[in-house]
Amino acid sequence: QVSAVHLTDPLPKSLQTAMAKPFSLPTLPWPKDALKPNISPETIDFHYGKHHQAYVNKLNDLAAADPAIASKSLEEHIRTSTGVVFNQAAQIWNHTFYWSSLSPSGGGAPAGPIADAIARDFGSFDKFKEQFSAAAAGHFGSGWVWLTVKGGKLSITQTHDAGCPIRDGEIPLLTCDVWEHAYYVDYRNARPEYVKSWWNLVNWEFANKNLAAAQPAARL
Repeated sequence: QVSAVHLTDPLPKSLQTAMAKPFSLPTLPWPKDALKPNISPETIDFHYGKHHQAYVNKLNDLAAADPAIASKSLEEHIRTSTGVVFNQAAQIWNHTFYWSSLSPSGGGAPAGPIADAIARDFGSFDKFKEQFSAAAAGHFGSGWVWLTVKGGKLSITQTHDAGCPIRDGEIPLLTCDVWEHAYYVDYRNARPEYVKSWWNLVNWEFANKNLAAAQPAARL
């Protein structure tokens, strides 16, 4: 959730209204061509510029009709809201988390505490990668596959549609978007090929930061 921007220069009322919208599209953490050849700039244009933006626009429209919506953060809506408000808030948050789960300098095997936690809870990185890939490629319909902290250990969690693990008290570390709009431009219906490419971009640094933040609450 973001605050309105206040400027001293007079602005047209329409522009003031636009700037005062409570929810905004976050800036990508890398240039839109940074993930190629795994994810093309065209996919980013549609996925980020059209789909992610549409969730932001819809939630702002809902907030304009009901000011109470603007008083809650995305996380609060994910935990407490239902129906169309939950769907828009969760999809904004999920997509923002997804972009951060990817890095042009990512991929490969993990290092640091996340590597140790994966080996502890899955037996090895290869076993984890096999299980996560199977969940992502085999997920029925639209949704998300997550690496989370659940019950004091790492877990692979699948959510359908706009589902988000924080609603159920899990702590997300990474996610793979398996909605068709995440991969159809580049891979058509070959989701397993997209999942293979996703591994070339995994942001283990982001996962390590999330794991460090989760440790006090999760008693890891």
